[in-house]
Amino acid sequence: MHVTNERRAEVHRVLSGVPRWAMHRPDVRAVGMCGSWARNTQRMSSDVDLVVLTESPEHYVDDEEWLHHFGNPPLVRTQQWGVLTERRVRLGSGLEVEFGFAYPTWAALTPVDAGTRAVVTDGLRPLYDPALLLAEVVAACTAAPGPPHSGGRSA
Repeated sequence: MHVTNERRAEVHRVLSGVPRWAMHRPDVRAVGMCGSWARNTQRMSSDVDLVVLTESPEHYVDDEEWLHHFGNPPLVRTQQWGVLTERRVRLGSGLEVEFGFAYPTWAALTPVDAGTRAVVTDGLRPLYDPALLLAEVVAACTAAPGPPHSGGRSA
């Protein structure tokens, strides 16, 4: 099913709030959008996937106060994907937003981790990246593609 204008507007509202949220959190180093919305291949059922690089990922796993900025949506899942911890929320409309929290080393360049490379080459768009951590890993993955991945999610 094609994405409605209402869903596009909702995603735009969520995404436009992310940089404002991130810049007021001193531990957050970068936030990027990945997946189908980053590739512009989304469907109505697509979630919004975010990678949040922070010095304190455990804070976002152990506490939920950070959700106040996003209207306190209910958490529907917490799951570990390699070094990244997913905190998935569901907005009132049914749109799900996946916040994946990891240390800034997720974007390390020497060498780029296979899981990170898989996420980046599948589509990653920096939303908040003052130190250019995401821009540099995107450039590295674009310039020197690594070995094919198994399709698993190890970011």
